[in-house]
Amino acid sequence: MSQQVSQPARLERLIGRPFVHPLFDYLLIGGGLSLLVTIIVVMHPRGGNFLDATTLPYFILLSNSAHFAASTVRLYTKPDAFQSRPFVTMGLPLVTLLVLTVCIFQAGRLGPFVQSLYLTWSPYHYAAQAYGLAVMYCYRSGCRLGPRQKIGLWWIAMLPFFYAFATGSGSGLDWLLPQPILSLPLTDSFRRNVSDLLVVLAFATPLVLFYKVWRSSGRPIPMISLLVLFSNGIWWFVLPPLGAFAWATIFHGVQYLAIVLIFHLKDQRSRADNTHGWLYQTAWFYGMCLLLGYSLFNVLPRAYMLAGFGRVESVLLVVAAVNIHHFIVDGYIWRLKKTDSNRRVVDSGAPVPA
Repeated sequence: MSQQVSQPARLERLIGRPFVHPLFDYLLIGGGLSLLVTIIVVMHPRGGNFLDATTLPYFILLSNSAHFAASTVRLYTKPDAFQSRPFVTMGLPLVTLLVLTVCIFQAGRLGPFVQSLYLTWSPYHYAAQAYGLAVMYCYRSGCRLGPRQKIGLWWIAMLPFFYAFATGSGSGLDWLLPQPILSLPLTDSFRRNVSDLLVVLAFATPLVLFYKVWRSSGRPIPMISLLVLFSNGIWWFVLPPLGAFAWATIFHGVQYLAIVLIFHLKDQRSRADNTHGWLYQTAWFYGMCLLLGYSLFNVLPRAYMLAGFGRVESVLLVVAAVNIHHFIVDGYIWRLKKTDSNRRVVDSGAPVPA
């Protein structure tokens, strides 16, 4: 049967079915644009001469801050969110503020724990997003992964997280192991050897899985799924040593905003009372993300400072709390149950207007 597939059809299978357009999907969601910037960063480790103390806050606001807010905006605009997720929509924000306030009161005792938890959880969040996107494109492109193949894909996506867990400063092993054990030469050697092995596995195993799936099913994993995995690996393996980790957070934010906006547009267009076009819906959604992102990362810490708390603990713990809230909300809004609107968008072959 595979020999009867025409050359254009084979190419289409390799490219995969995009949500918007192959160029849009590969550059923004797949992470292709981040790879181009990575080349510039490698050649100019200071950020390619256009990322400095003056421009960085704007990049962070437009991408990373907005992306954290996007999960909340998506939650409250998702159909039937209040009925299906009463605790997440109404209880979780109050619990988060309460826990945050207690932690700021006890910043000396609880602050380091919350900070390390957020730093440890963050690379897992990156890896989980890469896995979710890779599976989405497989489903959407007609590549039905078997149970073992999905498990294999999950472990492959987690390799950058394991790398960060083993090598991160103030997180992962550095947080969980006592200092006497961390100071042992054997521990240091173990961490370096494991990190080197994980780098090799992260770039080799996706190709192995690609070959096995294609050979067993006759239909390949779309290349954009591999690109998502490679991009996340490069963000963790290449950028941090160059002192340019800010780029990883920026492009992770761009990737998230692009995919969440697609799902938002699909939901809004299916509403019977919708009278606005995609441009209005895009501007409204992104504008709300910018407004909420600025409020969370700029206004909320100042509110705590006005209440008498220190600047450092207010800023650091608010950032950690917003991250953790984002991680939890993400676990609910991206579930792909058959009855969920997310699943209908993934299975649909119709692209979003662009």
